[in-house]
Amino acid sequence: MEGLHIREARPGDWPGLWAIMEPVLRSGETYCWDTTASEDAARPLWLEPAPAVVFVAELDGAVAGTAQLHPNRPGNGSHVANASFMTGTAFTGRGIARALAEHVLAEAARRGYRSMQFNAVVETNTRAVRLWQSLGFRILATVPEAFRHPRHGLTGLHIMHRSLTEGETAPDRDGESVRE
Repeated sequence: MEGLHIREARPGDWPGLWAIMEPVLRSGETYCWDTTASEDAARPLWLEPAPAVVFVAELDGAVAGTAQLHPNRPGNGSHVANASFMTGTAFTGRGIARALAEHVLAEAARRGYRSMQFNAVVETNTRAVRLWQSLGFRILATVPEAFRHPRHGLTGLHIMHRSLTEGETAPDRDGESVRE
């Protein structure tokens, strides 16, 4: 996308990141976070310490989106990445999320992660589910009624996965091994 630049976040980016994060947090539609959290309480949710890394997508100088990359689990699970993504309301539908996702997947592979797992993709977040599936993620399972959606009531949370290693296999939703 012309004019889009993705880079690691810097300390001065927080106001732009919070401008994206606050409406997402308050809506309560996509993250399992306290929707009443203050800015001070929300900041460590996004700006985790290393080895986590946060990326900023700038479009024409404005913070248009952000992504967070970190190990899904510490220790013996640290070879599996996890990531979170947000796009500013004014920038949705312009390919920012896809560009961030492609960047984060490449960065995760470069950093030596073998796969990426999403633990809690809200079932009703169909745009995100479609994006992740188009990028090779599979729904491994759906935890029923695990998310209290403010409009849809109790809905499922998908656990999604994809390999970052060429030729690796991963189980599909029915437990069958499929080539990545």
